[in-house]
Amino acid sequence: MFMISVAAELADMHPQTLRIYEARGLITPKRSPRNTRLYSQRDVERLRRIQGMTCDEGLNLAGVETVLALERQIEALQAELERTRVRARKLERRLALEIKRASRSNAEIIPYGAYESAIPRSRRTVRIPVERPSRDRRKESF
Repeated sequence: MFMISVAAELADMHPQTLRIYEARGLITPKRSPRNTRLYSQRDVERLRRIQGMTCDEGLNLAGVETVLALERQIEALQAELERTRVRARKLERRLALEIKRASRSNAEIIPYGAYESAIPRSRRTVRIPVERPSRDRRKESF
């Protein structure tokens, strides 16, 4: 952990710039018991990145805020996508097991929508219970 003067020097900035960035929410240093700002190496790297966006790429602080917000959204969406992929793999395995179970019981498996008018209404829908990640943990069916 670095005090503001050291962090500013490491990031090649004036300490007041760090205070401005903190006020805008671009950086959130930890605080000591005496309320002194303490910056981590990660904070210093973020400060360097912000400086690169403002000096090298010509962004103003509003642009930097937008870029950082979009990066957070991308990270959240990537995490959600991974959770969805894991859930899809689980459902695929479960579906494969259900198909095997139905095959062993000599049940007729008909592709969705095939011969729809020829199948009696009572046999058209096969319900496979699926647990959905929800707060109330209820079971839903396809």
